[in-house]
Order: sequence, then C-alpha cells, then structure tokens
Amino acid sequence: MILGILPGVEKMYREKIKVLDCTIRDGGLINNYHFTTDLVKAVYRAACDSGIDIIEIGKKLCESDEYTREKYGKWNFCDEDDIKQVVESHECENPPILAVMYDVDRVDVSSLLPSDQSVIGMVRTACYVLDIDKGLDLVKRSKDLGYQTTINIMASSAAIETELIEALEQVNNVAEVDYLYLVDSYGAFYSEQVTSYLNLYKEHAPNKELGFHAHNNQQLAFSNTQQAIIDGVNLLDTTINGIGRGAGNCNLELLLNFLKNPKFDVRPIYKTIQEHLVPLRKEMEWGFNDIYGISGHLNQHPRDAMKQRANAEIRDDCYDFLLEATS
Repeated sequence: MILGILPGVEKMYREKIKVLDCTIRDGGLINNYHFTTDLVKAVYRAACDSGIDIIEIGKKLCESDEYTREKYGKWNFCDEDDIKQVVESHECENPPILAVMYDVDRVDVSSLLPSDQSVIGMVRTACYVLDIDKGLDLVKRSKDLGYQTTINIMASSAAIETELIEALEQVNNVAEVDYLYLVDSYGAFYSEQVTSYLNLYKEHAPNKELGFHAHNNQQLAFSNTQQAIIDGVNLLDTTINGIGRGAGNCNLELLLNFLKNPKFDVRPIYKTIQEHLVPLRKEMEWGFNDIYGISGHLNQHPRDAMKQRANAEIRDDCYDFLLEATS
C-alpha cells in the first residue's frame, strides 16, 4: 500500500511518478559548478540509460563582473553550446527532458531561446516566499517561450505560515506553473512535517501538481521522499549517490530500487557511482555528518555548517558547533 496500490493488484508501482535528477545542479553548489565535461556527460548518459524522466543540467544565471564563468563554472550558466556538447555525446532512444534552474534576481530571460530552438525543455524557478511575485513573473515568461515550468519555494520550513499560504494562493492562480515544489532546504523535516506541509500546499494550491526536493541533513531525505510519495507527490528530486550541497539529497539509486517501476534501470547509476562519484569523493565532500545533523535539527541554513566543515582544524567539533548554534 506504500505507493497507493490497491490490495491484490499485481502492479506494485505508480505510473504517474516522475524522477528528476539534479546531480549537476545541486552538486554544483559544492564546487561552484566546476564539473568536468566528461563527468557531466557520464551523468547524462546514466540518466538516459536508466530511464530517468528529467535531468537538471545546471543553473542558467547571468554572467557579470561578480559571477564569472572562471570563478563559478560553466554549469552555472548553461550555454546552449555547452549543453549540446553533452547531449550529442550519447545517443538516447528516449532522452530525458533537460532542465535548468533560475534564481530570482540573477537571470536574464532574454538570453533564453524559445523552447523549439533549444535543447532545454524545462525551466525551474527557485525563490523564497517574499520573492514569489518575481518568481511567478519568471515562470510566466518561461512558459511564454514554450518551456515546462516549476516554482520551487525555498526554505518553506522557515517561512511565516500566513505568508506561505498567501504565496501558495498566488501560485494556484497562475496557470503557467506546471509543478509546485515543496523544498526541504534545511533538511529539517520529519515525515509528519512533510505530510503537514503537503496538506497545506494541497489546501491552498489545489490546482497544482506537486514536486518534492529533500536534503539529507538528518539522514531523512530518502524516507521523506517516500512519505511524499505516500502523500501523492508525483515529481521527485534525486541525485546520484546523494551528492548535493552540504549533507546532500535523496539518493537516486535508492529511489529507483524502491519504486519498482520496470521502466527504470538502476544499473547505469551504480556504474556511474563506481566510475565517477567514488573518485570525486576524494576531491569534495557531501553526505551526512553530525555538523549537518545539528543544522538540520535546528532548522538552520547549512552555510555555517559548511563553513566549519571547510576548516580542517575544527571540522568535526560538533559539540562546539552545537553550543555556538544555540547560544
């Protein structure tokens, strides 16, 4: 009954569920998007061969004197030619939809080609509750160009409920939004909170299909994603080997094993882990540790935890971190 299947029915999966891989986009938050083209090609190849529905290839931000390609990496800007180089590297019978992410106040919609002239098929807009007007404007302009769209409301666990409700009601009235995302930005949710927030989203944005994006600060990203499935969410974010900012995200390989849908083949994901993610762990860190566990428990942005983990002298001083965080 976990996937909402009736007793006695042999099919043990829900066909409507779609899986989105954001390995490069969320993982890029660790290393300023300085992934090699070969690694991005490997991730794309794995998405193709495993039957993933959508792959988020990076962000599409504006270059500026502050945000340069040299400092922030080309997958922070996702030029069409860079993406084509990846897509054309692997013949894919049923290619996944390619997505990019917009950050409010750091984009130039005029740089986005109409969808029929682009290899990109989806634009995901990330914003906080207080920027919902700006976020929805970006969604409308993306939809006008022919893209599938999502609005990802960040840090909902830290939002004032009345303001969150107002934002949800605004989203509900914007036809251009294809998916509305509940995002556990701080990895603070427990399963009952996932249900509570999703019920709030359903009540105040009943016209919208829902998505869920989990972080693993308390080692709950996978179980919270399972809870979202139970609660009817059909678009699920994951990353290969759980790579992502701080403690990372829901592991793609675990979710594919859990879903039991024969359209997915988990073997290419494990191949990519063995050949690319295991070596990458020698260069950069992601995944649970007690510093991230504390920040998740306290419903705090992981920036301070990430800063401490980057300091070799104090990186494991969890007791001191707890005292500082609660002082």
